[in-house]
Amino acid sequence: MPPRLAFDHIAVSAASLEAGVAYVCACLGVEVPPGGAHPKMGTHNHLMRLGENEFLEIIAVDPAAAAPKHPRWFALDRNRTAPPRLATWVLRTNDIDAVLAAAQPSLGPATELTRGNLHWRISVPDDGAMPFEGAHPTFLEWPPGPLPGAAMPDLGCRLVGISVHHPNAGEIAERLAAFFADDRVTFVPDDEIRLTAEFETPNGPRRLS
Repeated sequence: MPPRLAFDHIAVSAASLEAGVAYVCACLGVEVPPGGAHPKMGTHNHLMRLGENEFLEIIAVDPAAAAPKHPRWFALDRNRTAPPRLATWVLRTNDIDAVLAAAQPSLGPATELTRGNLHWRISVPDDGAMPFEGAHPTFLEWPPGPLPGAAMPDLGCRLVGISVHHPNAGEIAERLAAFFADDRVTFVPDDEIRLTAEFETPNGPRRLS
């Protein structure tokens, strides 16, 4: 059986970081600080802590970076003009090869990524898409040691719950049931594909979708 998975982070995609930061600020009432750049993908991000090791990421194409010769992750090439949105959720594992070997359908290979001195492996389909259009989580493996989320800026926001809406929500839940359990995650059969996250913030309960 594959190793257990744990909630790692949620990702908001946007046409630009400025648009993504403004959207999250409008939803949660906080301005997420800068993170860094991902040279291999030609993207950059802003980051904030959501709990002991969990975090929120805002990601967009980096206009100052060279365009990669392969599709960017998080379906960013397909959504260059789309409004900011909660695009997907990410689970971490200590053995991504075992998890991906058991995954059906394929979630793509484990790709080596860097941001400054940080490095990790993450599942990225060859076409840059997200499994089940973001409703199925992406898988990630950090190197041994402290998790990076614990060192990110803490603006007092905490993830309370996330609702995963998809026509095949039950199938997604069944695929994850053997190695992931988190009472905060709810799977909702729905013709509309979307993610909705609930937070406690310094400004009271807030929602992001």
